[in-house]
Amino acid sequence: MNSSFIGREREIRLLQHRIDRISQSGRGAAVAIRGRRQVGKSRLVQEFCDRARLPYCFWSASKGAAPALAVEDFTAGLAASGLGGGAPVPAVRTGSWPDAFAVLATLLPQSPSIVVLDELPWASEQDAAFDGALQTAWDRLLSTKPVLLLLLGSDLHMMERFTAYDRPFYGRADTLKLLPLNPAETAAATGLSGADAVDAHLLSGGLPGVLRAWPEGLAAMEFLRLECEDPASPLFSVPQQTLLAEFPTPDQTRRVLEGIGSGNRTRQNIAVAAGSVQGGLPSGALAPILRRLTVEKQVVAEDAPLSTQPGRPSVFRIADPNLQLYFAALRDAFELVQRGHAVQAFGSVRRHWDSWRGRAVEPMVRESLRVAGMLGELPWDGVEAVGGWWNRQFDPELDLVGADRAPVARKVFFVGSVKWLNRPFDRRDRDALMRNAARVPGFDPATTGLVVASRAGLDRDTSTDGIDLVWTPESLLRVWET
Repeated sequence: MNSSFIGREREIRLLQHRIDRISQSGRGAAVAIRGRRQVGKSRLVQEFCDRARLPYCFWSASKGAAPALAVEDFTAGLAASGLGGGAPVPAVRTGSWPDAFAVLATLLPQSPSIVVLDELPWASEQDAAFDGALQTAWDRLLSTKPVLLLLLGSDLHMMERFTAYDRPFYGRADTLKLLPLNPAETAAATGLSGADAVDAHLLSGGLPGVLRAWPEGLAAMEFLRLECEDPASPLFSVPQQTLLAEFPTPDQTRRVLEGIGSGNRTRQNIAVAAGSVQGGLPSGALAPILRRLTVEKQVVAEDAPLSTQPGRPSVFRIADPNLQLYFAALRDAFELVQRGHAVQAFGSVRRHWDSWRGRAVEPMVRESLRVAGMLGELPWDGVEAVGGWWNRQFDPELDLVGADRAPVARKVFFVGSVKWLNRPFDRRDRDALMRNAARVPGFDPATTGLVVASRAGLDRDTSTDGIDLVWTPESLLRVWET
């Protein structure tokens, strides 16, 4: 990976805009930044602090630290920071957060500065008074100073709750959810293009924690081969850290997550996979777990059939491609890597790769088409939702449906197929698409278009008659470059 900072220009601009407002008003602003582990929150904020060239303090909470020790560590961070112009930092003998924040207020200059509180959920869970102390300090002491307060956290639900209406900091901070790098940023980070860049994005999940180890220009399978020789590789450790941080105990939630990761998509199959010798997991127990995984943890995505009629069943998938691949193949490969069997580990993942990639790329293709529709770069005006369609028997199952809204559309603009194979989309694929497209509720042969998403394009002997758009790896990447 290129050693320079790549991507995140939008986020840098948003933070700089807050600094500009602070400079004009003389009053503080707070931003809560949330995102999954290894998505690059700390790196983004450090880069911003370096570019801003303003006095700043960067403090990160330690999990499990006693409140008094956390306060002591915070004041030590203040003493080592650029705040206060080198003035001595008084000790907080009470070990309390209100006194620590009072000391912070005395150090803030009359010109703009930055204060970063990283791993905020850890500080909050260790001291029940932390949230209230921060709110009081912000209202009475800090917000009157020209300071940008950045609050970072990896537990998405905890960070959302921190600024919720029934919590002390409600209405006091803007929120910014940091997503993985987009496919074009992954291409820039790896020095790859086209189908190779898409493969790199699927393998890494767009996570900087994985991409930092990626040699520039190295294809995905060669990178995987190298990483299988290293038991400490981030390719394995990053998804492991995510699981240990958010799902530390082997409880029912973990079993449901693993059931989805093993390829079970429907509620019925997930219940069986997460059950015991006594039978599948009861629906009354499964429903709240799925809600926790999709809504609170946001580690699982729920997809519903998209058409002009309500459809069932919904299907579930692991939202992060890197974690998805970990459950599908990397976890078993890691067992081999630990025993020194690098060749066998690589072969194990390689055997799963083509079939796994064909399914994992579908959400990526859908999102790229949705963004292209919002940008007005598709042959149809009004495309704002892109999903798939299936009936209860999953026969047929259409990979792409473009519509004006979801999950029940007023108008279907296109129906399509994703064939992300090493061979081109051929005549049999075209005939199957044309035959099955008419099954989608809302399909109108006079107005509904057909889309082909193909890794290798169209077979030279396949007619394009009736096909309105061919979506290639280059098309997908180009959307994210705009």
